[in-house]
Amino acid sequence: MLLRAFILSISTIFLINKVSAQEVISLQSALETAVHNYGTIKAKESYRLSSKESVELAKRQYLPNLNLSVQQDFGTVNGQNGPLYGFGGLGVASSGLPLPEQNWNASFGALYLANVNWEFFSFGKAKQRVKVAEFKNQRDTKDLSDEIFQHKIKVAAAYLNVLAAKKLKLSYEKNVARTDTIRRIVEVKEKNGLVPGVDLSLAKADYANAMITYTKSKDNEQEQENKLAQLMGIPAQEFVLDSTILKRIPADLPSETTSVLKDHPLLAFYKSRIDVSEEEKHFLKTQYYPSFSMVGIIQTRASGFGNGYAQNQNDYSTSYWDGIHPTRSNYLIGLGVSWNFTQTFRLSKEINAQDYVSQGLKHEYDLAEQQLKAQLDLSENKWNNALIVYDQVPTQLKSATDAYTQRSVLYKNGLTDLVDLSQAIYALIRAETDRDIAVSNVWNALLLKAAATGDFTVFESEL
Repeated sequence: MLLRAFILSISTIFLINKVSAQEVISLQSALETAVHNYGTIKAKESYRLSSKESVELAKRQYLPNLNLSVQQDFGTVNGQNGPLYGFGGLGVASSGLPLPEQNWNASFGALYLANVNWEFFSFGKAKQRVKVAEFKNQRDTKDLSDEIFQHKIKVAAAYLNVLAAKKLKLSYEKNVARTDTIRRIVEVKEKNGLVPGVDLSLAKADYANAMITYTKSKDNEQEQENKLAQLMGIPAQEFVLDSTILKRIPADLPSETTSVLKDHPLLAFYKSRIDVSEEEKHFLKTQYYPSFSMVGIIQTRASGFGNGYAQNQNDYSTSYWDGIHPTRSNYLIGLGVSWNFTQTFRLSKEINAQDYVSQGLKHEYDLAEQQLKAQLDLSENKWNNALIVYDQVPTQLKSATDAYTQRSVLYKNGLTDLVDLSQAIYALIRAETDRDIAVSNVWNALLLKAAATGDFTVFESEL
């Protein structure tokens, strides 16, 4: 017994030092860690940044195209009368007179080119392209905001579940101690012939049942801690949480008028999807109209073949400098209009298809709104029911504690049997577990209200 007490004391000191060394994680700290670490949030932040860059890209699409080209070549210039089309760009653009016979005179040549092509007016295509990109950026921003909000709700719920699991484990641990005390008392009485052997069997069964329940509560605690760790984006571990939140209940459940449902992050995201679809439809309509373009080209050429090569096939030079030195230049300025007339017949179907997409998104919006309204009603019922249970818990716990104390004293003095004592133990552990989850249920009802209204401060302001 002394050795057992010594080991228990050392273990207790070790556990106390370990717990004190661990940092107590507040709910606010858990929320900040989760928002910073969770993979889905980081992914949607990247999508938001990508769509933000797409807005700048859409704005720069209006800039003219400026192409610069330099090429220097070496080859022959034999020509031939006849048609030629270079499929796939595989033809060689060798220019020269068609001579009576093949020769292999070769020299250097060069081309220097600058080309500007600008679609300067297209009936709002460029402007609408920018608007589509901007609305997509807004959609991704609201998607990120909704993801953060939904994740905060999940983390807060997981945090409350871990706290409740820890309190339940503690209650079941106390029940193990109670049943162990009863078991040892019965063992002594049974050895002295004061109670029948069946009492000892019943006491051992009660103790085994208490151990099984306690082990299950530990398993539940570990499972809830694992879920919380996943939501926080950190390795699974044993948490030391701030349990002061369960020592009181929120002051009151806010009325629905304190938050406008249409501003809910989820509905705002769904609305942004509809807006993107509508802007894409407007962009498609701009494709009905032609585009006006301006082009400007300046070209300089060089060749090692002389201007008398047609009469004298020796009038060429193989010198590199003679072949790349610019000798002739041309420029071109022009205006043009392009209009794919048959595109108008295809666009009508594309616009109809986009209309159906918008209708589908609106149906999803209506469904989400309907579900949130139902969740609002549910949160009211949850709150009222949780308060009723919370008000009844003290009476239940006091009565169960008094009954257990009375039955325990009576049994120790041989004035009642073990069955009565076991029933008192069951009533007490039931009252203790109801007490443990009563406060948590009130907080969960408030959290459900925050989730339905889309305003996390409804919950956060009560912490």
